[in-house]
Amino acid sequence: MPKRDNPRTGPKYEKKEAARSQRGDKRTAQKRASAKPAGVRAAAGSALRAEENPNLLIGRNPVTEAIKAGRPVDKILMQKDAEGSARQIAGLAREEGITVQYVDKLVLDKLAPGKAHQGVAAYVAAHHYVGVEDILAAAKAKHEDPLVIILDELEDPHNLGAILRSADAAGAHGVIIPSRRSVSLTETVAKASAGAIEYVPVAKVGNLSRCIELLKSKGLWIASVDMDGKPYTTSDLKGPLALVIGGEGSGVSRVVRDKSDYIVSIPMKGHVNSLNASNAAAIVLFEAAKQRGEKNA
Repeated sequence: MPKRDNPRTGPKYEKKEAARSQRGDKRTAQKRASAKPAGVRAAAGSALRAEENPNLLIGRNPVTEAIKAGRPVDKILMQKDAEGSARQIAGLAREEGITVQYVDKLVLDKLAPGKAHQGVAAYVAAHHYVGVEDILAAAKAKHEDPLVIILDELEDPHNLGAILRSADAAGAHGVIIPSRRSVSLTETVAKASAGAIEYVPVAKVGNLSRCIELLKSKGLWIASVDMDGKPYTTSDLKGPLALVIGGEGSGVSRVVRDKSDYIVSIPMKGHVNSLNASNAAAIVLFEAAKQRGEKNA
């Protein structure tokens, strides 16, 4: 039997392989020429996220005008070595009680890649804040005992949105949050609240301990929802009351717990010894609403 030629050897095969390799190299070169470097792609994605964030203001003039117009500003990020009008912005912020956080230029560059931030950026709230006195006045106008929720370093916007929904449904008069180490009224909070952000007043305070002292002076009892307390179903939740809900993971801080009049607990029968903050708030809020309804029946 005659011996067959190997199709993968010989001059013809080598010529075909050389042509195929050249075509592959050409396509690879075209792809590389049209593709953006990884750093550029990442920067473009970050820029898109910055543009999609309606709570972020970039530049000295936008931030200045927002403060002058009375727009609720949660926090200002300012470059550490910023000069000129940046100092005037810092002065305006101090007058309005707005937190100014001094950061390296790299932080602002990452926050607003490719934009002329001029060393200044600000996070603005999706809704106006009120004063603590406004919340108490709202309860008085309804001839009701105040029912207030204090959030101790809650950081998840979805939790805050859910708590606003529960507060509205249970008839609470308002929510109090600290100005530091706490989530603010962002667009995510507004969406998670399903509209409740329009009906539940939120006050932002610089010092929770002083706020608690103020509430006590107005006749409110302070009940922290935490472990090792009295079951919520047998606790007295009638009358002027402020419920303290702790942050995710850390719970109620020691300072706030010590200032509380009593501790309210939710008995747990399963393997997990704690609940999501918004779930815990809803359970105790509706028990308070139930007891108040029985009192007025």
